[in-house]
Amino acid sequence: MKPDSIVSIHQLNYAFGQGKLKRNVLSDIEMDLQPGEIAMIEGPSGSGKTTLLTLIGALRSIQTGSLRVFGKELLGASYNERVCVRRGIGYIFQSHNLLSFLTAKQNVWMSLQLHRELSKTEAETRAKSILAAVGLGDRLHDYPDSLSGGQKQRVAIARALVNRPQLILADEPTASLDSKSGRDVVELMQQLAREFGSSILIVTHDARIVDVADRVLYLEDGRLTRDEKNPNGIPSDRES
Repeated sequence: MKPDSIVSIHQLNYAFGQGKLKRNVLSDIEMDLQPGEIAMIEGPSGSGKTTLLTLIGALRSIQTGSLRVFGKELLGASYNERVCVRRGIGYIFQSHNLLSFLTAKQNVWMSLQLHRELSKTEAETRAKSILAAVGLGDRLHDYPDSLSGGQKQRVAIARALVNRPQLILADEPTASLDSKSGRDVVELMQQLAREFGSSILIVTHDARIVDVADRVLYLEDGRLTRDEKNPNGIPSDRES
């Protein structure tokens, strides 16, 4: 583990099922993510990418190995300890998961409810500010049904970033978008995350956006390896 790592993984294994039905999904995963780094994980469907992302996001319990996020070990962590870790993470999913009965501003504002130190006025101001930053300052009161796919994903990015998280986890954030919208969304994530000093880990099938990353890894058959299409020629953790 590198002392300043946002995420540090060592010999992580994960399986679904029990006994004869047991199926290994992740095997001996080794990875570190540094502050401010943008990393992408590519790989075929069923390779374990989303499972790995949910483990890092403290949405699943660790089975074996070590996974530290913000210096906190998640192996054996209680539910409340995992909730504390989640508060430092912003999540962006393939399906934006916006609440259809809330406006864009309200969807973003809801993410601030865990931060009780913020007054209602402060929370509303921050929600308006981040929506303006993603180019939706004039759509604050619009409901998701009146927004395009790209605009919905921008609201999802605003919701993920409004808490100024240390870590952003994105699962196929461009999957439902056309080429231009997908590119715009990822570049926006990159710009805003660097403003806040956040690290980003993106799971993707979209080869059109890999050049945005500082490092690209490849996950296949549950094993994390170097991706030869790495745009910057930086080796993966398993080869460093």
